[in-house]
Amino acid sequence: MKTYLTIIRHGETEWNRIGKQQGQLNSDLSENGIKQAQAIKEYIKNEYDLIISSDLGRALQTAEIISEKFKYKIILNPGLRERHLGIMQGLTMEEFKEAYHEEYKKFASSDPDYIIPEGESARQRYDRAIDTFNKIINDYKGKNLLIVAHGGILDSIFRYVLNIPIKQKRSFSLINASINKFSFENSWMLESWGQINHMQEIIALDDF
Repeated sequence: MKTYLTIIRHGETEWNRIGKQQGQLNSDLSENGIKQAQAIKEYIKNEYDLIISSDLGRALQTAEIISEKFKYKIILNPGLRERHLGIMQGLTMEEFKEAYHEEYKKFASSDPDYIIPEGESARQRYDRAIDTFNKIINDYKGKNLLIVAHGGILDSIFRYVLNIPIKQKRSFSLINASINKFSFENSWMLESWGQINHMQEIIALDDF
């Protein structure tokens, strides 16, 4: 019995726009982020059984906009939260570098086991994300699920399914409001990645 997961990164936030690191803090969707979520709402068909969302505000705000069209039930799952960035949260990368130079160097080394003070490591986020997804496919076998999460969560499942090491530098996109499709029957399968054609009108408008 195949389970389908359409995983969406939340829409652009005000902090995304100015380069502040969010982690598990929250920033509301920007005007463009709201347009992105509305574009998903208009694009999707009535084919999902429910929405599962990170409980962080930016993901939930995106999920609530998407759900308006077909009135999908939304289930919150804290396992889908972004990586906790500890002392970096609420700072731009330049502010973090200036205030915590030694920690910045450790973070910039991309060591997956580096735990940022008061936060978590990339590996801890990865393990949490994969445990969460494996629990979801066990709890919702045979369902067609729409999941709203974060860039780090998408990074984790993409690496897991394609067997890409956590320490390997990222060479794939993580676009706000992109549509990414996976399935699971006896093993995980990537169906499509980084779909943004639903946002072409927004992109074209923003270019002017």
